Amino acid sequence: MKVFVYGTLKPGEVNYPYYCADYVSEALEAYTYGKLFHLRYCGYPAMTVGGEQVKGVLLTFNDDSVLIKLDELEGYNPGGLGADNEYYRQKIAVYAFSGEFLANAWGYLMMPEKVKQLGGVVIASGWWTQQHP
Repeated sequence: MKVFVYGTLKPGEVNYPYYCADYVSEALEAYTYGKLFHLRYCGYPAMTVGGEQVKGVLLTFNDDSVLIKLDELEGYNPGGLGADNEYYRQKIAVYAFSGEFLANAWGYLMMPEKVKQLGGVVIASGWWTQQHP
């Protein structure tokens, strides 16, 4: 099972040790297409649908059950209504920096209205870190 992460779940970021480290079998730097924002009122990022490169890490997990904890962290209830969720989870195409297609992986996206509400500022570089958002 593969998940593309671009924020606090990346290796080296605050949530990786708690949610991913013990379950990841492979981590590859990669990108997808979207639009990346730093949420000023929250201190973490969000990605929306878009045509820009969003850089992150493609994580491979040996067990699908990790999605339960990731969904909880991301404020996503698979059975809930869209407005009830902070993020929504969907399959996205992920690529190596060489341009080679790697996988269709789960990714967490946010609706543009929610990004605006949370003070979203575009990250032109497509790369977010806690130290230098």
